[in-house]
Amino acid sequence: MRLGRRDFLKTSFVTATLAVSPGFSLASSRLSVVATTGMIADAARQVGGDLVEVKALMGPGVDPHAYRQTRTDLVAATQADLVLWNGLYLEAQMEEFLLKLGKRRNVVAVAEAVPEDLLIAHEDYDGRFDPHVWMVPELWAHVVGAVHDALVGLAPEHKETFRANADTHLAQINRLATYARTSLDTVPEASRVLLSAHDAFGYFGQSYGFEVIGIQGISTESEAGLNRISTLADMLVERDIRAVFVESSVSDRNVRALIEGAAAQGHQVKIGGELFSDAMGQANTYEGSYIGMIDHNVTTITSALGGTVPARGMNGKLSAGS
Repeated sequence: MRLGRRDFLKTSFVTATLAVSPGFSLASSRLSVVATTGMIADAARQVGGDLVEVKALMGPGVDPHAYRQTRTDLVAATQADLVLWNGLYLEAQMEEFLLKLGKRRNVVAVAEAVPEDLLIAHEDYDGRFDPHVWMVPELWAHVVGAVHDALVGLAPEHKETFRANADTHLAQINRLATYARTSLDTVPEASRVLLSAHDAFGYFGQSYGFEVIGIQGISTESEAGLNRISTLADMLVERDIRAVFVESSVSDRNVRALIEGAAAQGHQVKIGGELFSDAMGQANTYEGSYIGMIDHNVTTITSALGGTVPARGMNGKLSAGS
């Protein structure tokens, strides 16, 4: 296989956490961490606390499937004490660079910590797995554990602090998992169809009993042809599906074409809301955290599909109208 071999990444995960950058000392500065996605950056901040300085390469609304590293990214990654990326071919355009960098720097593909028997294989990628593991809090807990292990490997003298921070965050994730399951269970079974721009919600559907349909495939790099949109429009009419969802990091062009196709047959479909699929919300907002991102998605889906849920989410912090 040309890129992304799982055995290589597993080896990188073990060895990367043991190698310390020459001259690094937390006594003189904070640990410099570069993360590809906002979700991974959030995990690093939660676990590292005041001991880390974290830079996310991809901000709100950025599609990681299509993202290519900039010159600034190259400099940041090569100078960082630790680089964290998802792996599982999420950062498809960056994978070759990250694999090469991992031969000489501390680079960890944190989603590789999720046990393989919990991963979903996908027909779009022979021999690969669905990378969208953050959609289910129980799966994301494995990633938080990988972030913790990487930080401890670099600064073992602070392992107690990292462990305490990780335990606090994992308790929040556990509470989020309970909220998600309790809320989504209130959606009528006949309404448990989640149709969005691309196939990012496979783990969500498997975990919560929803049929998940993406107009595009597992990667936004795939194209949705007119036949695909026409077929899905017919399905909306035949099954009387009345709500579909747009995504913050993917163009809504195909979703709106789908709605128009159904309307041409006399069937009205609404946009049930905007979901955070491959990126979190704006920085310094509740939705700009992992907890807020998933709280938003669960609350939006539950409400749009006829379930019962607090208007402002699990913690009462969701933005009005979100």
